[in-house]
Amino acid sequence: MQVHKVLGNGFQEVIYQRALAIELTDNGITFEREKEMPIFYKEQQIGTRRVDFLIEGVVSVELKALTKLEDVHLAQAINYLEAYNIEIGMLINFGAKSLEFKRLINKVNV
Repeated sequence: MQVHKVLGNGFQEVIYQRALAIELTDNGITFEREKEMPIFYKEQQIGTRRVDFLIEGVVSVELKALTKLEDVHLAQAINYLEAYNIEIGMLINFGAKSLEFKRLINKVNV
């Protein structure tokens, strides 16, 4: 990915978020950054959470800037898909030497 190629690793997550927003805009991809999404439990809203990016209104993108992705980060991103009722997501880690990314599928929606 161009952002990681240019910036490398070592910056805070917000820096990668801003750079990715520029790339998405330059490529004509519609997105919402830090979109606040409701969290429901038994059909009652119990809070909100911000997704880093909502792409084209259908793909959730969570960014990390960690040395290494752990299982807990993957589980968290999958839980967000379920909570948001979104079918597809991406978990992208800019903090490692090589860019790490995982494509996520909400199996509840499939």
